[in-house]
Amino acid sequence: MKYLIIINDAPYGTEKAYNALRLAIQLLKDKPDSQVWVFLMADAATCAIPNQITPNGYYNIERMLKLFISKGGKVKICGTCADARGLKQLQLVEGAELSSLSELSEWTLLSDKILVF
Repeated sequence: MKYLIIINDAPYGTEKAYNALRLAIQLLKDKPDSQVWVFLMADAATCAIPNQITPNGYYNIERMLKLFISKGGKVKICGTCADARGLKQLQLVEGAELSSLSELSEWTLLSDKILVF
């Protein structure tokens, strides 16, 4: 199976990015032969900024992205969304890549299941 998870919300303030990544990580754990892709759009583009500091006991989106990537997940960031937020020239979490609407379209057509957060 191929799963596409699209995240639109900022990393903090709501728990949409947190819950989307929890699900993405769990899918890789439960279905290791599956492909799981995460596409960051709109304010979710900021999820891929490295060196996030959160209070002790609070979730950290950067660590969750790194875990997801280390388990074989793929993370792409909308280039237009990153550019609009001044992120295009910044370093990103290792393994996350700038992408395009064209690649999101390709992933959408290849996916068996699509979830939007």
